[in-house]
Amino acid sequence: MTARIYRPAKSATQSGAARSRRWVLEYEPEQPREIEPLMGWTSSGDMKSQIHLWFETKEEALAYAARNGIDARVAEPATVGRKTLSYSDNFKSGRLDQWTH
Repeated sequence: MTARIYRPAKSATQSGAARSRRWVLEYEPEQPREIEPLMGWTSSGDMKSQIHLWFETKEEALAYAARNGIDARVAEPATVGRKTLSYSDNFKSGRLDQWTH
């Protein structure tokens, strides 16, 4: 029984970071998914693939995994290199970039 502990990325379609602050423990699939021949849906008999446990900190998730004998691996979140600019920065006199409007 193997699990992955990670912090989900911020949604690209929303400006908020609502579901990206907590950590998730998610079980690795034990069986491959199968394609149902009549309708073409994918299915799996692996019930653990539906379980997502949310924790406030990485340490809580690791403690839960250790308590329950779950072999867990941690995927650290990547750092985001965004530069926050305001709209008025487009009109600064010392602007080095090309005018894009």
